[in-house]
Amino acid sequence: MMTELLIFAIFFVFLALLLFMRMIKGPNAVDRALTADAIEILLTTALMLYAVYSGRSGYLDIALVVALLGFIGTVLIARYIGGRL
Repeated sequence: MMTELLIFAIFFVFLALLLFMRMIKGPNAVDRALTADAIEILLTTALMLYAVYSGRSGYLDIALVVALLGFIGTVLIARYIGGRL
């Protein structure tokens, strides 16, 4: 069971790398913001899975910080694109 957690975490990191390439290529700012949010979600999930796999709670703290920074970044980008910032 624990090996599956590690495999899924590696798979999520691989998907985040694919999304990063899409973020660089993205045609406009909205696509880039949406892709950055998806990357943040995948990395947070991968960190949580790795925390369960390794049994270390420090990775959960890092995942929480990544999730909060991703949310704040998404809100700021949305406000900037909407012209309210």
